[in-house]
Amino acid sequence: MAAEEPRHVLDGYKVLDFTHIVAGPTCTLMLAEMGAEVIKVEFAPDGDPARQGPYLVNSRSGYFVQHNRGKKGLCINLKHPEAAEIIRGLIPQVDVLVENYAPGVMGRLGFDYAAVSSLNPAIVMCSISAFGQRGLLANEPGFDYLGAAYAGIVSMCGEPDGAPYVPMVALGDVSTGVHAMGAICAALLGRARTGRGQHLDISLLDTYMHYHECGIEAHSLSRGEVKPSRSGQHSWYAVPAGIFKGRDHYFIIIAPLDHHFAALCRSMGQPELAADPHFHSNADRLANLNELIAIIEQWLQGVGDDAAMAAMKEYRVPHAPVLSVAEAVRHPHLRERGTVRTVHDRILGDFDVPGFALRFSDYPGRLELEAPLLGEHNEEILRRYLGYPLSRIRELEQKGVLRNGPV
Repeated sequence: MAAEEPRHVLDGYKVLDFTHIVAGPTCTLMLAEMGAEVIKVEFAPDGDPARQGPYLVNSRSGYFVQHNRGKKGLCINLKHPEAAEIIRGLIPQVDVLVENYAPGVMGRLGFDYAAVSSLNPAIVMCSISAFGQRGLLANEPGFDYLGAAYAGIVSMCGEPDGAPYVPMVALGDVSTGVHAMGAICAALLGRARTGRGQHLDISLLDTYMHYHECGIEAHSLSRGEVKPSRSGQHSWYAVPAGIFKGRDHYFIIIAPLDHHFAALCRSMGQPELAADPHFHSNADRLANLNELIAIIEQWLQGVGDDAAMAAMKEYRVPHAPVLSVAEAVRHPHLRERGTVRTVHDRILGDFDVPGFALRFSDYPGRLELEAPLLGEHNEEILRRYLGYPLSRIRELEQKGVLRNGPV
């Protein structure tokens, strides 16, 4: 009999998932989107705090569903010795363990890397945290925006003479989950050569530092002469590159390269600006930024949004309207590519979520995934992986080791 075709690139891999909220669940969601079997372990009695996140319909959280589709739910009281026995039984049967508790929590539960690897030397264990497993900040409580603050990212956002801003999206959490996913896949590739697993230490702060595309090297190479800081709606070193007010929308226009700036001037019907001594080079444009902003915004507001976009498109000027969330989810490009995708949940019904960003030629379709109810797969997991009889499972439920049902 021919072997069954894999559902996706990670079909057959098994993941034990001790994650909650966003960063860790992003990592394990991506693994599930690629076909891995993910067992989400939630602490009894209430499970992942994301189950209380907005938007709630009939006590079901869209926040939780978005980040936990495709996972099997196991809800147990991990402080109970018989719950620890269940985890010890599962560890030898999985390829990956992912956790994003504070450093030390898994050790206190009896499942630090030394304990886990003694049960399964081939396992890849990934610990996701705000500041890393070691270092001066390692034991501090951490969330996305705190990592952004320590990394110098927040200092780059806002008006020069005003308070800094925080990007009000889970930029760091999601990116840290993606970094963790990439590290896990690389470690599995390494294991295929060596047969050994390893421990991965992935931090939000380390991830956030990657967002400095220029500031750190410029500050270092200039011996501190360059001091990158927030510069409002426009780049501190490349001009024009920033936000411009149109008639109905704001626009981002990025044209600091000379050929792009010349194209912008042509699209505005003012080709002579490209040769104007005030704007001839990037340094000239930076020195006369306010004057240039006024010229561009006068043109945008004079011709209107549609005409301005058509002209910039004709001359291939890099630009985009600043869309609201409501406008973005309706955009035909995002819909066609599945960048925004409609999913179905048995309680919430149909609703939109961000799509899966990775594309594989051998697996062009998307897996249909569903998020678990609390403890929904307790019985299935214990019977299939550990061979527990139904009577034993009912006994564990009576003892409060297992939990299922409404939060």
